[in-house]
Amino acid sequence: MKWGIQKKATTAFARQELPEGLATRQEKNEFFLFAIQAFLTFINDFALDIKELKSDVFKQKLVELENLFEQDQKMKKTASAFHKHRKRIRRFVDRQNQYLAEREKELKDIIDLLAKAMVTLDTDNQQYHQKIYRQSEKIEGFTRLDDIKRLKQALIDEVDNIRRTVRAKQHRDSKQLKHLSRQVSTLNHELKKAKFDSVTDGLTGVFNRKALDQHLQGLLEQNKQTPTEFAILIIDIDDFKGINDAYGHSTGDRVLLALAQKCQGLIRNDDFISRYGGEEFVIVLPNASLANAIKKAELICKSVADTRYALHDNKDVEILSITVSIGISAYQNDDTIETVMGRADKALYAAKGAGKNRVVAQNELISEQIVK
Repeated sequence: MKWGIQKKATTAFARQELPEGLATRQEKNEFFLFAIQAFLTFINDFALDIKELKSDVFKQKLVELENLFEQDQKMKKTASAFHKHRKRIRRFVDRQNQYLAEREKELKDIIDLLAKAMVTLDTDNQQYHQKIYRQSEKIEGFTRLDDIKRLKQALIDEVDNIRRTVRAKQHRDSKQLKHLSRQVSTLNHELKKAKFDSVTDGLTGVFNRKALDQHLQGLLEQNKQTPTEFAILIIDIDDFKGINDAYGHSTGDRVLLALAQKCQGLIRNDDFISRYGGEEFVIVLPNASLANAIKKAELICKSVADTRYALHDNKDVEILSITVSIGISAYQNDDTIETVMGRADKALYAAKGAGKNRVVAQNELISEQIVK
């Protein structure tokens, strides 16, 4: 981002050859370019090197943006690229601010805990120091004893007292440290639990919508560096409202939990499942082609339809069966979360319209209709 002497001299010479108005405009353009490059440097320095934020990817994009301004390209292309990077910078700043706010809260909690512990230790230490000081005064008084035997015995007794005092202090310190350690451990556990709860659906135990958005954003960022295919399944329980109306919402909740467990048993450890909202679930299949995703969706669809659930109502037992419709999309170049999810949602809509209890993929859609 530094301008060389030769470049400045050449620019100055060229400016002399221009009319005064054009020379002034060129000078302004050169300054604006320099200012933009300087601001990009400041933003680069501002970004913290934190792995969770993918700072290395962000900084690489800033370098690409800087190089773009140095190249002699059409204004329309440069402006389009700048707006794209501007949104990326805004998102990164928001993520970094949120990250720092969360870390600051965690540190404040720990500092508050330690501060309270230090107050207790300080009070305890003051009592200990006062006791040692009083014992030292006793020892000083021994110098006024005339009898050597009395002096010796008094010293022995007081040394024993000091040792007991020290041992008692060590015992209290040990208990205090163990108590403090348990409190810190409890706090860390609660922080981890709070973080887990923030991305987990409380009813089914699978990930929630927030976690899904974060997961998809991570996959899209990764694909900018290393293109990797993945597929998305949107699963919707057919006629779920009818189940709630006929059996009550508690039964509806049990159906949602049962479906989540059924899907978890049919996917890989690397696959990602989340509750998308209401009776919809989303499964993300990494390293899976559209054909692989269709096979997995058909397996889930058939397995759910073949399963029977027993509803116990006092002595009566009623058998309940459910079906699901599934829409599928696969990652394409330049996809966003909205576009890749949008195709899967359209496919799900088509599956519902074609009679439910079926699978429809993005390649079967023509104007939102299934190819017959």
